[in-house]
Amino acid sequence: MVYLAIILFFCLGYLAIIFEKALHVNKAAVALVMGVGCWLLYFAGFKGHEAPLPVLYEHISDVAQIIFFLFAAMIIVELIDSHQGFKVITELLYSSSKRKMLWFFLIISFFMSSVLDNLTTMIVMASLLKKMIQDDEDRWMLGSIIVIAVNAGGAWTPIGDVTTTMLWINNKITTWETIKTVFLPSAMNAVVAGVIASFLIRGKHKSRATTFAIPQEPGARRVLIMGIGSLVLIPFWKAIFDLPPALGALLGLGILWLVTDLIHFRYGEKRWHLRVAHILKKIDTSGILFFLGILLAVDALTAAGILKNLALSVEKIIPNQNHIAVLIGLASSVVDNVPLVAATMGMYDPQAFPQDASLWQLIAYAAGTGGSILIIGSAAGVAFMGLEKIDFIWYFKKISWVALVGYFAGIITYFLTASIRLLT
Repeated sequence: MVYLAIILFFCLGYLAIIFEKALHVNKAAVALVMGVGCWLLYFAGFKGHEAPLPVLYEHISDVAQIIFFLFAAMIIVELIDSHQGFKVITELLYSSSKRKMLWFFLIISFFMSSVLDNLTTMIVMASLLKKMIQDDEDRWMLGSIIVIAVNAGGAWTPIGDVTTTMLWINNKITTWETIKTVFLPSAMNAVVAGVIASFLIRGKHKSRATTFAIPQEPGARRVLIMGIGSLVLIPFWKAIFDLPPALGALLGLGILWLVTDLIHFRYGEKRWHLRVAHILKKIDTSGILFFLGILLAVDALTAAGILKNLALSVEKIIPNQNHIAVLIGLASSVVDNVPLVAATMGMYDPQAFPQDASLWQLIAYAAGTGGSILIIGSAAGVAFMGLEKIDFIWYFKKISWVALVGYFAGIITYFLTASIRLLT
């Protein structure tokens, strides 16, 4: 009876998140109520018995690592952006040729999102597009292909996407094995989408000034190099010293905080906007709390054994785990990929599917790239939709089929490369 109540509460909460705009409530608030409410019901099932506190503490430890990592990484990226540091990379992207500009943005976005994250990269690229391209249709088309590129780029490194970060922190995947296994499928996804888009985007852009009005702030290059360097070093700390990624991110943040304070402290209020104390006010705290609520809710389902039972039921219908992973990717175009991946991690026995098992690598690719099929399927897509006011139907008609072809091109590449590795 308690398990049924947990499932019902979770489903009601998730529906409230999906229809956030219609209900006029913030999804972070719903997620927190849903997450803690599921644990409350779980504890209610143990009334009169010893409370399962060790189980809760174990799950909170895992969730805290993800939250601390995201929080530190978001501050580092926001600090770089406040110094106009990204201007160093992106000033060279403009071209009067639509196709050239498409490939410039696609390549930069693909690799940039693998080091930063796909959401941040999308926001940076969308702001640049607005300054560079005058025509709405051209800007929407190019930006939509960038959505595909940043999601593909974020899938092949542990720090490029929230879902791969979750898999990495929970010891489902390792850094080098993920890069080796998922890079080619992700690259194929982006390249195929780019090739198709090359036939859809033709001609030259209307003349527009390419100089960026906002100058770089003092110390921009130093902050850019140190910020990106601190993020890139996180997997190395993990590989060499087995330092948890969350601590690696906090170490980078702490060093960057000290450096920026030393650079700007003598200028007082004039440079207050460049210091971390000010940057903290700009961080998307509601987004972090949303992830916290979702992860707590899914962990409650895991602790109650609901997800394992679901896995057994699904396996009876679809015995092939690879097919399940592909379906997870397609489902992530409709449902947020964070709870999907969190749920999948709780569905399968670590003994049967150890670290770097084919299932986890395929899920890293599928969940990371499948969200591009619909504009609401990924954080990058939702951000671009909000920034450019793109119509859902426009994206569905113009881009969804491109993203779908790219997705399956990557799936085919994954299985082909896996077969080659088995033969060798």
